[in-house]
Amino acid sequence: MLKIENLKLAPGADAAALRAEAVRALRGGEISSLRILRRSLDDREDVRFVYTAAVEVPDERGALHRARSANVSKYVPEPEYAPPGPFSPPALPPVVVGAGPAGLFCTLVLARAGLRPILLERGRSVERRQEDVERFWATGQLDLRSNVQFGEGGAGAFSDGKLNTGTKDPRHRFILAQLVRCGAPEEILIDAKPHVGTDKLHIALRSLRRELLELGAEIRFESQLTDLHLENGAVTALAVDGPEGGYTLPCRALVLAPGHSARDTFSMLAARGIPMEAKPFAVGVRIEHRQADMDAAQYRQYAGHPGLPAASYKLACHLPSGRSAYSFCVCPGGQVVAAASESGRVATNGMSAFARDGENINGALLVNVTPEDFGAQGPLAGIDFQRRLESAAFTLGGGGYAAPAQLAGDFLAGRPSVRAGRVQPTYRPGVTFTDLRACLPAFVAETLAEALPILGRKLRGYDAADAVLTAVESRSSSPVRILRDGGYQSSVRGLYPCGEGAGYAGGILSAAADGMRAAEQVCAGFEKEEA
Repeated sequence: MLKIENLKLAPGADAAALRAEAVRALRGGEISSLRILRRSLDDREDVRFVYTAAVEVPDERGALHRARSANVSKYVPEPEYAPPGPFSPPALPPVVVGAGPAGLFCTLVLARAGLRPILLERGRSVERRQEDVERFWATGQLDLRSNVQFGEGGAGAFSDGKLNTGTKDPRHRFILAQLVRCGAPEEILIDAKPHVGTDKLHIALRSLRRELLELGAEIRFESQLTDLHLENGAVTALAVDGPEGGYTLPCRALVLAPGHSARDTFSMLAARGIPMEAKPFAVGVRIEHRQADMDAAQYRQYAGHPGLPAASYKLACHLPSGRSAYSFCVCPGGQVVAAASESGRVATNGMSAFARDGENINGALLVNVTPEDFGAQGPLAGIDFQRRLESAAFTLGGGGYAAPAQLAGDFLAGRPSVRAGRVQPTYRPGVTFTDLRACLPAFVAETLAEALPILGRKLRGYDAADAVLTAVESRSSSPVRILRDGGYQSSVRGLYPCGEGAGYAGGILSAAADGMRAAEQVCAGFEKEEA
C-alpha cells in the first residue's frame, strides 16, 4: 500500500472527490481501495479538509515513480501496542486508586495481564453520578462525594471529551480503539483532533466497566483511600472508607491516580511524608461567545456550511510582563459548568456533547501561575492558592454556587456588569453579574485585561464587548506533583503515582497513557517475582 498525504478538499466533498484527488496526487493510474488514515481541518487562509490516506494500487513501484512527490510514500502501519502478561493471579492483587482515565486504563492493562486488580473510586458510577451532578446544577445542592470532579470517569467525564495529543505512541491508538469498541464514535480514529463528547463518553465508560469486570477486575465505588500503612519504606496496606465503613486492605502494589482535585488525599500523603512538590499551573476565567460569531470569524464565507463542524480556536500571547495568557479546553457548542467539589467554593469548567450543537462556545482563558505566586511555601501551597480564589468567587457570586460573571467590555472598562448582552451565560445554577477583579488576583486580572485586545486581533470578535467572563477557572491541571523515579515508583516502594492528578499528564489521552505505563511497571515487578 501507499500513503498519500496533504489531500485537500472543500467542505462538503464526498468520497468520490477524495478518490479523484488521490488519483491526481498519483498522476493517474488506478486505485483498488482507499482508507482514510487522518483528517484535519485547515482554516488559516482558505477552509479545507486535509486528508492522509492509504491506497492500494496494482503497481506500487510504478505509482511511486510516476508521482515523484514527497506526499506519496510506502505505507508503513503504526506499531500496535503489546500489553504485558499473562501472569498468574497474585495472592495480593494490585490496587488502583481513582477511576479517571489514568486509573481506568491502568486497571485495563492489569486486568488483561491476569492480575485481577482492585479499583477504588471515592465517587459513584457514572449513571448515579449524572443524577448527582444534574441535581447540583439545577438546585445548587453539592454532593461532596459525587460531582464533576469525583466519580467514574474522573473530571474528564464532564468535559468536551477532547483526545488531543502531540506525540506518536502506540498506547494512544490502543486507547482510541478501546473507546470505539466501548461505543465512542469511529471518527476519533482518524480525526486530528478527536472529540467524544460527554454524552458518548458516558456510554463508553459503562461499556469499559463491564469489560473490566469480565476480565476479573473488582471495582469498588464510594471507596476512598484515607491512609497508607508503611513499613520499612514500603506500602503494606491501605485504610479505606467504604459504603459499610472503614477497613484495612492489604496491598504491596498501589497505583495512585487521584485526579487533580483530591485535595484531602494530597494532605494525607504529605502527612505520611510522601515526596511531593508544588508545580506551576494556570488560573483564570471561562469566556463565552455565540457559536455563530466564532464560526463567522473562523470560516468566513463558509460559515454555516453543513459540512463543517462547530468552529474552535487556539490562542495565546506572551506579554512584556513575562506572563502568558492562553485559551484552554475550548468547548464548541457547549456550556460552562459548575465544577465545585468543596463546600463554599466555586470552580468552573466547560463541557459539550458530541454534536456540539449548543448556541454558545466557551473556553478557559488562563494565566500561568508559578509557586512564587502562591504566597506560601510547601507542596500544598498551590491548593491553598486555588481555595482562596474559589472561596472569593463563591462570596462574590452571592452563595448557592452561583458564579460571578462580567461582560468583557465592562471588564476592560473597569466597571461592574449588571446584565447579559447578546451572549446568554450557560452556567448553572446561575451567574451574578459583578466586577471579577474582586475575586481574581491583581496580576491575573491585569494579564487578562492586557491579553483580551491582543487575542481579539488574532481572532475577530474574541474580545467582543458582550462576551461573558465567568469565574473562576482554577482546576486546569494539578497544583501538585507526586515525585517518582524512572520506574514510576515513589521513594516509598510499591507506590506508583500517575495521571494528571499526580502531575504527569494534561488531558484524557495523556492521562490514560500514563496510567498504562504505570501498569506496565507494576507488571514488570510481578514478572520478576515469577522468574
